[in-house]
Amino acid sequence: MSKKKNLCTVCRRVSQKLFLKGEKCVSPKCSMIKKPYAPGMKSKKRRGGISDYKKELMEKQKMKEFYGISEKQFKSYVKAVLKRRGKVEDAALELVKKLEKRLDNIIFRLGFASSRAQSRQLISHGYFLINKRPVNISSRQIKKNDLISLKERKKEKPIFKEIVSTLKKKECPSWLKLDKEMFCGEIIAEPSFESAGIPAEISSVFEFYSK
Repeated sequence: MSKKKNLCTVCRRVSQKLFLKGEKCVSPKCSMIKKPYAPGMKSKKRRGGISDYKKELMEKQKMKEFYGISEKQFKSYVKAVLKRRGKVEDAALELVKKLEKRLDNIIFRLGFASSRAQSRQLISHGYFLINKRPVNISSRQIKKNDLISLKERKKEKPIFKEIVSTLKKKECPSWLKLDKEMFCGEIIAEPSFESAGIPAEISSVFEFYSK
């Protein structure tokens, strides 16, 4: 059995808060507040400078962990964009759109889950419908006007009783439409680079995979 990833350690390793654990990340309990240095170190001090390779690796890790996907999945997204680099106006935005339109990310952005990790768990347990059809694939690409809704029988589950209160004050990105009463949402426009809030330098990510 694989060891469960410590999400707080992930942020400390890349020296940046990636907001992987929902509400905890904006509370005093956040590990980046308690221990704002890399695992294994006793202070913020780092030895020596950072090489170009190390910088590119860290930027890649930041973006991959931000969306919480595997190396294999992330690499396939980047490679697909790099192949079309000369055919798209903005390669960085093209990559962001692919990642933002994943079902697990949209469930998180709509506020139906407190983190992308929780979103994937709910999807795998069959909580959601797309255009009234069941879905359990987190990586599924959602298209404009696709309707994402919660199964009726899942609305009484304890986990959603916790989310209802926070959903009332949820502000989702302008490219998404959220119905807080019916527990449904849809894509009404293309995701923007600004709304994604990417914590990484995407040009360095492209450089990493171009070698």
